[in-house]
Parts: sequence; C-alpha cells; structure tokens
Amino acid sequence: MFKGLLTAAVVAAVGMTGAAPAWAELKSETVTYTHDGQEFTGYMAYDDDYEGMRPGVIVVHEWWGHDEYARMRADLLAKNGYTAFALDMYGTGKLAEHPSDAKAFMMESVEKSERLVGRFETALNLLRKHPTVNPQQTAAIGYCFGGAVVLNMARIGANLDGVVSFHGNLSKMVESTDNPILTKVQVYTGGSDPFVPQEQVAGFETEMADLGVDYDLVVYPWAKHSFTSPASTERGKKFDLPLEYDAVADGDSWVGMLHFFDSLFN
Repeated sequence: MFKGLLTAAVVAAVGMTGAAPAWAELKSETVTYTHDGQEFTGYMAYDDDYEGMRPGVIVVHEWWGHDEYARMRADLLAKNGYTAFALDMYGTGKLAEHPSDAKAFMMESVEKSERLVGRFETALNLLRKHPTVNPQQTAAIGYCFGGAVVLNMARIGANLDGVVSFHGNLSKMVESTDNPILTKVQVYTGGSDPFVPQEQVAGFETEMADLGVDYDLVVYPWAKHSFTSPASTERGKKFDLPLEYDAVADGDSWVGMLHFFDSLFN
C-alpha cells in the first residue's frame, strides 16, 4: 500500500537531527550482558514522567552496529511512554566504520540461526525483567539489518505483539516454524532501494498473505536505502552506496509506527 504524506509541519516536528534531546525526566543506562560466553553492550531508556509499568520495545541497530543512532531512537520511544532497549547484535566494541567491517560483523551474527535468535532473545528477556516494563506487552523495531532481524523473529513465532521494519531486507534469514504467526507486522521500505527490489517486496507480500499474517506494508516510491538515518547521505557518498536520508519518509514512518503501537497497546 502507499501511505499519504504528512504535512511539512508534522514532519518537521517529528524529524530527527541525529542527536538525542536533553529531557530532564529521561532515564537511561548502559547495560553490559552476556550470551554464549560473549559480552554485549546495550542501552535502556525510559521516562520517569510516566507512572507504572508500560510496554517494552526492542531497538535493533543498522548493519554498522550498536551506535548513537540506535540509542537516539530508544530515547524517542522512551519519551513516548515506552521503555526501550537498544540491543547489541555484534558484541561489545564491534562498531563498523567501513562497509566491509559491517558486512563481516553482520555475517558472523547470522551465520547460525541459533546465534541470531539467541542474541535477540537474551536482550528481550532483559527488557522484560526491567521494573518499568509490562512483560506481557512487548514489540521490536529495526533499521536496515535490524529490520530484517525483527521480521525474522516474527517468522519464528517470537513472543512479541508487533514488529516494525524500517528499510530492512524482507527475505528469510531463519526458517519459519509450523506455528501460526501471531505477531503483527509493519514494514516501511523505499521504492528506489536496490537492496530491497520489487521482486523481494512482492515475495514478502505473498509470504505474509499465505501465512495469514496481520501485516501492513508502506512503500515510499522515491526513497532509497536507510532513509530514516540522517548520516546515510554522507555515508552513501563516501562509500558510493545508494543510501540517502529522506525527512518526509522518516517522519511519516515514525508517526505510523507510533499509531501502530497505540493500536497494539491501547
């Protein structure tokens, strides 16, 4: 489906600068944890201005690794009433400066499906145990590589109310189970993204329809890969990659995600 664009005023209000705003009520902490003998470093954020337990949202980073951009998204979710945990899929200190390093980190994490799933579920369990989180209300969002991760968690029947993929690969990384997929799915993708070609989008739609998944697909025909990240345009030029930030697609997809979460969690 094609979603109507927001007004310029709304987009400007939601648009990101790449730096986390300074909110007095915002609480955050760096969390070091382990999985399968390896250390990982994540980031937990919540807003003390909200009382009681609330839904928890996992944030999965782009293929560059756990960075300030993922933390900024966690902060924004916290300001909207969620506790967010920006996990680490690569391991402490593994933050890529070059696409070759990013590819190597990504391939190591997806080499074995149990490794990918285990790293995600370890982080999800940490989020569920946080004192501000209602463990019965959880979701996950992901960008680029992270978008593919959250979609594949839905495919295997992870206990999540919903997942949202922003410019993520739509192909399978793990084998689906025979269990029904109860997780609701929302996907935002760029129609001018060569990393997610039209054939892949069509295949994803067929897969979701065949499995009876409750899903929503939003395509921005003009948008390229990594359209939500302000750093993507410069990176695209530097490494000759089809990356480009788009404020309209960024703002529209973020507001769409918030509406999606409102419908999930009332």
